[in-house]
Amino acid sequence: MACTAPGLTFLRPVPRELVHRSSIAEVFVTDGCRVSDSRFSVAAQWPRDHALYHPDEQGFSDPMLFAETIRQALLYVAHEHFEVPIGHRFVGRDLSFEITDPAALRIVGVPVPVVLEAEWTWEEGRPRGARLDVRLLAGGKPCGSGTIRVYVMDDRRYGLLRRMAWGGDAPPVPAPDRATAAPLVPPRRVGRLRWKDCVLERCWPDGDWQLRLDRDHAVLFDHPTDHVPLMVLMEGFRQLGHLCVHETVEEPLVDQAFALVGAQVECAAFAELNAPIRLVVEQSVPGLTPADAFRLRVAALQGDTLLARTDMTWAGVGPRNPREVAGRWPEPASLAGLAP
Repeated sequence: MACTAPGLTFLRPVPRELVHRSSIAEVFVTDGCRVSDSRFSVAAQWPRDHALYHPDEQGFSDPMLFAETIRQALLYVAHEHFEVPIGHRFVGRDLSFEITDPAALRIVGVPVPVVLEAEWTWEEGRPRGARLDVRLLAGGKPCGSGTIRVYVMDDRRYGLLRRMAWGGDAPPVPAPDRATAAPLVPPRRVGRLRWKDCVLERCWPDGDWQLRLDRDHAVLFDHPTDHVPLMVLMEGFRQLGHLCVHETVEEPLVDQAFALVGAQVECAAFAELNAPIRLVVEQSVPGLTPADAFRLRVAALQGDTLLARTDMTWAGVGPRNPREVAGRWPEPASLAGLAP
């Protein structure tokens, strides 16, 4: 898929409506060009730091930046090069990515310019589908790949689809916002810096994990929506993966830091805003040596309905900060006995 074109710029973001973002700060795509009928080059700039998608303790860019850039690239190509009207809906079917060289995405004092070599495929059916396969390059060096598939539809068809799910003309009333309640999982345990970025909480008394929704979160809920966005589900998967991987490994891996280097997410149903969403670990396969990957399968469910399922791959990327190792940093007194 070698189709990188010269002359791509990283000077400013593309218009925010082309990637379905309200905040200019959340637009990572900066430029793009058509290389052939179905091939494109898309430029993006990843920030040195970000309120949510910040570098890890090893200095590597957050892998969720790659997932979000894949999503933005598909929307940009659709609107800019295939003239899909602004206002059309894109319903996620699946999204996957693999980072083959995390070191190429290390933050070294400046933002990270990346290029996605992309190939577009229209998929027949009702509604019509679209697929974008990408290869990630940093500094001209391949370091990852990814795929996203969506259904593309106008507002009328989308409205029909949603009314079928609601069983009526009006969406269900969203559940009360619980953003003011202190999360049960401290940020450091899920690889985040701020309490407001934690999307995991423990359900009592059964002990299941639940996705915590804060519709005022400026990144996860960048604009009003009638469902839980795919990137919110992916953040829940990532946080639960971080916690499980770093707190279930045994010697000789307890001092090892792991990074998410691959994920395959398959979507099965809309995640509604009016009912709890459980995250269930279905499979956990730790490695035996630092060179082995840790593999994890997690499902998101609303009641008995499967919303999405992911298979994640975590790789060792070096020693952990001793303060981050489980059991060496006591919880605040107010949380003692609460955090699982």
